[in-house]
Amino acid sequence: MATNTTDKLPMTIRGKAMLEAELKKLLLEERPSVIRAIEEARAQGDISENAEYESAKERQAMIEGRIAEIQGKLAGAEVIDTSLIKADRIVFGAVVEIVDTESEEKFTYQIVGVDESDVKAGLISILSPLARALIGKRVGDTVTVQSPKGDKEFEVLKFHYK
Repeated sequence: MATNTTDKLPMTIRGKAMLEAELKKLLLEERPSVIRAIEEARAQGDISENAEYESAKERQAMIEGRIAEIQGKLAGAEVIDTSLIKADRIVFGAVVEIVDTESEEKFTYQIVGVDESDVKAGLISILSPLARALIGKRVGDTVTVQSPKGDKEFEVLKFHYK
């Protein structure tokens, strides 16, 4: 069964590199380390009441789960070089400057992949309500986003791609 590109989640080159680095660490450091811990715990004899063995097995399950999760995300990702985007509307990868129309506070965010988001660093997920509202907009457009404190309205001041 072929996967449509519409089924793929966008990810920046930076996001792909972050996931690949985590995967490499899990495969080359964490997995061998937990295997050694399991072997050492087994060497202690009866594993039925061995807390170190149980702990190592739990850690192994978490590591293997994360490896599978990362491999799935990488396989299902559409990696986009945001520096090559030339668009007259906001799309994935845009660095957007917006202003809260009520408080006049300015914010700058880049719309990135789900695993890359870090609001404090100015990176918002493509699936976040704000990013979803901004997609397709132009300078001067306003968007309304539902927040825990009620609806917020933002105006797009400018955007670019890097």
